[in-house]
Amino acid sequence: MKVVEKKRVDEAPEKTEGAHRASGVFSGEEASAPPPVGAGADTEVVARAQRRRFTAEYKRRIVREADRCTTPGAIGALLRREGLYSSSLTTWRAARDRGELEGLAPKPRGPKGVPPDPRDKKIAEQERELGKWRRRAERAEALVEVQKNHRGGGLPPVGQKLSAA
Repeated sequence: MKVVEKKRVDEAPEKTEGAHRASGVFSGEEASAPPPVGAGADTEVVARAQRRRFTAEYKRRIVREADRCTTPGAIGALLRREGLYSSSLTTWRAARDRGELEGLAPKPRGPKGVPPDPRDKKIAEQERELGKWRRRAERAEALVEVQKNHRGGGLPPVGQKLSAA
């Protein structure tokens, strides 16, 4: 059996004889140019990802376009073009079918605020008033105590008898 060696036209014999060519290395001008990244692709990696938000109009437009797709693979192409997941489309369609317009609008995230109880305002007011009356009573008690212990004009404090001198 005769083995026939085929040489590629773009290979220079002096560069590849006796050596294996590394995969992904191009000869000539192509070796110096970096591989194309894509037209206008942003390769910067952000430290913290930011959540995508879609407007209600955008969601309606995508759902309408998906409904118009009739050929096999057209919806997948639409989702790839827009950078969406099929679950987003499913969620948006279900919200549209339920008639929830707010389901197509972005919802604020995080814990929901607790509505204030109207009784809380009254309780706070009563606590302030109670504190005011307590302070007033303490001042009155202190004043009475001072008056008991300090009787004017050489009289002994209350509770002590006058001594006979």
